[in-house]
Amino acid sequence: MCTVSSFSQSKQFIISGQVFDDLDQAPLEAATVYLERIKDNSLVTYTITEKDGVFSMEDETSLDSLNLLVSYVGYKSYKKKIAITSGPINLGAINLQISNALDEVVIKSSAPVTIKKDTLEFNVNSFKTKKDATVEDLLKQLPGVEIDEEGKIKVNGKEVNKILVNGKPFFGNDPSITIKNLTKEIIDKIQVVDTKTKSEAFTGEEGDKENKTINLTIKEENNKGVFGRVAAGVGTDDRYEFAGMFNRFDNDQRVSVLVGGNNINSPGFSFGEIKKMFGSGGRNTSFSSNGSFSINGRQFGGGEGITTSKLGGVNYADAIGKKTEVAADYFYSNSNSENKSASQRETILSDSRYFSNSSSQSSNDTQSHSVNSDFEIKLDSTFFINIKPSFSRSTSTTDYTSQDETLDQDLILTNQSALRSFVENKSNNFSNQISATKKFGTKGAFLKFGVDNGFSNSESDDFINSNTEVFGTDPETIDRNQFTDGDNDSNTLKTDVSYRLPIKTKVFFVNFNYEYQYNKDKNKQSTFDFNEVSNGFDTFNTALSTDFEYTDTRSSPGVSLSYRKEKWSARFGADYVMRTLKNQDGLRPEFNVERDFNTVELNSNFNYRFSKKASFYLGYRLRNRPPSVRQLQAFEDVSNPLNTIVGNPNLEPTNQHSLYMGFNAYNWKERTGFYVYANMEKSQNAVVSRTTVDAETLKRTTTYDNVDGNYNGYFGVDFSKKFKIDSLQTVRLKIGNWSNFSKNINYNNDVQYASNVLVFNPNVGIDYVYNDVFEFKPRYRITLTNNMYDIDAFEDRNFTSHNLDLNSAFFLPKGFEWRNDITYNYNANIADGFQKDAWFWNASVAYSVLNDKGLVTLKVYDLLNQNTNARRTATNDYIQDTQSTVLRQYFMLNFSWKFNSLGSKGETKDSGMYFMD
Repeated sequence: MCTVSSFSQSKQFIISGQVFDDLDQAPLEAATVYLERIKDNSLVTYTITEKDGVFSMEDETSLDSLNLLVSYVGYKSYKKKIAITSGPINLGAINLQISNALDEVVIKSSAPVTIKKDTLEFNVNSFKTKKDATVEDLLKQLPGVEIDEEGKIKVNGKEVNKILVNGKPFFGNDPSITIKNLTKEIIDKIQVVDTKTKSEAFTGEEGDKENKTINLTIKEENNKGVFGRVAAGVGTDDRYEFAGMFNRFDNDQRVSVLVGGNNINSPGFSFGEIKKMFGSGGRNTSFSSNGSFSINGRQFGGGEGITTSKLGGVNYADAIGKKTEVAADYFYSNSNSENKSASQRETILSDSRYFSNSSSQSSNDTQSHSVNSDFEIKLDSTFFINIKPSFSRSTSTTDYTSQDETLDQDLILTNQSALRSFVENKSNNFSNQISATKKFGTKGAFLKFGVDNGFSNSESDDFINSNTEVFGTDPETIDRNQFTDGDNDSNTLKTDVSYRLPIKTKVFFVNFNYEYQYNKDKNKQSTFDFNEVSNGFDTFNTALSTDFEYTDTRSSPGVSLSYRKEKWSARFGADYVMRTLKNQDGLRPEFNVERDFNTVELNSNFNYRFSKKASFYLGYRLRNRPPSVRQLQAFEDVSNPLNTIVGNPNLEPTNQHSLYMGFNAYNWKERTGFYVYANMEKSQNAVVSRTTVDAETLKRTTTYDNVDGNYNGYFGVDFSKKFKIDSLQTVRLKIGNWSNFSKNINYNNDVQYASNVLVFNPNVGIDYVYNDVFEFKPRYRITLTNNMYDIDAFEDRNFTSHNLDLNSAFFLPKGFEWRNDITYNYNANIADGFQKDAWFWNASVAYSVLNDKGLVTLKVYDLLNQNTNARRTATNDYIQDTQSTVLRQYFMLNFSWKFNSLGSKGETKDSGMYFMD
């Protein structure tokens, strides 16, 4: 009743004006204008000025007066108390004075959004979230920020590929660990910039315009103390999970520890939180460039099958003196996966077709250790050194069995095989990156030198027992009982040096660069047949063994021109590549290969900023891709009795042309986002497989060839708009389409053909939020696939699949929270015997205890017990249906508890500011 009474007294208002520079009366674009309550400085609404400095804010309030503030980087903040009346309020011209640190009066409030030259900054306290909110929850509330079902973050249509905490990595390069485990209450500001290397940031170069980096700045009072969380859960069918996180911040020094484990395929550390316990990804429909697609059930951790995992890690960051900063982390992980799968495939030949049925069972156990470190040494304001060594070690065992059979077009059994394999593998990897950057003068000149080197070794013991039977007029049985001792070594060295010569200070540059790269791989697979006389594996099998040394040497001098203005920038570069590929075969020296390739590679881009809210980018690349050593080697690989592979030493390298573009716009006033992006690649001398199938036995022989005419690409458009129904209700509409297309030239039984694939993924979603009471977020996506062929032997094919997501959340009194995550998939094209549609429903109820420091959660996974990962894959010459093991229904009770001693008094206080939008 109080809410209804308050709402009935609200006044709708429209406040407008124009912001100028007080000195020269120039309009100020992208100034932040916002309204605060006088009593507690909490945010009511905000906007950003247009190109001509004009702003307009529309909202409603029951208050008679509010504080209006205007903020712009480099200027004094403006503050004025205004009376609120129904209807329009025009404030006219507002003049901002240039800031002077000596006489500026500091206003103790912060703009919700600040747009600097190349940085977008959000004030965390201005955005309202639920209690116990993580950084992920916070990001979802920020204007222009989207987090999709797979956990990928986009800001104004550009993907976020790096998240930092106070400018430093937090547990390596995994953004999910950061956003899922740090809480909003310790964060002060969120800064968004173009992704840059540390050297680029030091020299002031432009970064990666296609990707963004988010930097989370910790509140100053929260930079000293400890905080963390522990959780554990037990469920039906012996399901369990546990997780713990401890963090200690002491100004520049930061120590964090993570532990966790579960047998529910859950990635990372969820702490039993409601939605996150079900993982970051739901059912999805994915398409490959050749037109294949699949409809997957929920897959976590190891994907198919059921995975039991354990993980622990520690992260350390600190400043050593005034010149050196160090960050290091260590991770240990152990996973055990079990899976069974079955598939049916129809392979289409130019003059016939055949059918394959297969089933398999696998068990894998993997343990790994990794250590990463990062040293930043700033000797002075002109000299910067970065050293990044890393090491990893892993051991694994895999037990695999399979049964396969092949039938001709009359469904007559032609061949069949059974295989049992047990593999033990050990691998060690070390790499180190060193870069040194020296700046000269003030015009933008610098010299950079870098060395990247790496060493890796992999040893394996593989026991194989197989039986292959080929029927027909000349039947054949192949029995193998073998042991293969594998030893692979890889060494890489890359050095590069570049010098930037300024032609016009900070505007026009000439860049000279040289790169040398050396890769050396040693591959030795010694196969021994079982000797019944000696009862051991001591008969060397030359045909199934390899012993080669492969080197790839690349030398490339280059030059580029770059031009940078306030609104636009352009770059064009060219490299001359001299490459030598060399293979020495210790068992078959007659197949030694040495090839020289010389070519030109190009790289260019253009960026234009229409305003601080809209930008456009366009780029072109020409890259040269050499054939792999396996594709060049002419010896016959008969490791698979039904498919012999022969390399082609006459292959030419592939020239790959790439053209990409994008337009990004976010209207702060209208709360609308519009994004368009596209990419296309065309290949000359593309390397493709060329397989010939024996008509009687259906045994295959595969080699490789070059073809012209292959291309592929994608394009997409997204539009979102947020509507405010009233002071309690908001709706966000999301409409988009993602599409891909391709043309592939291939061979089918020595007949060359082309396949053209076009895929459309239109989608629509609605986010309805009723204050802090109810959220409902439905999503619908339809996928349309069309495969067309230029020969009569292949029929054109069309596929349609549907995906519906229904997500809801109820925030009930007394600390209760009830969430539902429902997905429906339907694909009529799935073969008989495989499930064509399924409802997938996760539900949970949570209750806050211990003054909101504890959380008790009851969740149910797959409430309807319909989980499936049946999927259809359609490529150029086959259609395949597959189904494998999935996690089934379970119930789980979980408890989590958080602790926090951050802040000057050992606790973190909530400012009470919130964002109504």
